[in-house]
Amino acid sequence: MKRTLFALCCLDLCLAALCCLPALAQNEHAAEGAAMTDQQFIDMAAQTDMLEAHLGQMAQDQAASQDVKTYAQMLIADHTSDYQALGALAAKDGFTVPTGLDAAHNKMIAPFGQLKGSAFDSHYIQTMIAGHTGAIGVYTKESSDAQNSDVKAYASATLPTLNKHLDAAKDLSKATSKK
Repeated sequence: MKRTLFALCCLDLCLAALCCLPALAQNEHAAEGAAMTDQQFIDMAAQTDMLEAHLGQMAQDQAASQDVKTYAQMLIADHTSDYQALGALAAKDGFTVPTGLDAAHNKMIAPFGQLKGSAFDSHYIQTMIAGHTGAIGVYTKESSDAQNSDVKAYASATLPTLNKHLDAAKDLSKATSKK
């Protein structure tokens, strides 16, 4: 029994790591000092917002824990609002905002489609921790390095929300590991 549980946990962590690789690679690129253009940041932010909202919708149907579903609902609301703010910024300053997920972000969704219940919960929580940790690094960098003042302001204004999401995901992880 312990070996089976250990194997499932390892598989879940491996899936979470694989799922986050494209986003983490992009975040590492930014963290290494290679500056993103404002348009690249907007593209990344929009893709992240759409991904978070999509995964949140999946959690409503596939999660076992009501706490995970409540967390997912918060992410849906916050990332939808962030996406709308990004759209307003882009319209004002002449940037474009993607309106659909790109291939890399669609691939990140695929593993979630095969999970239900507590397996979904665990994978979702770990993915949210990894994703929000990476996003905070990118947004922090953009809040000081963006060329456009509105992009800087957006990145700065969004950081508290991302930190709230990360803290809540960590709390969920602790709560589910105690059960």
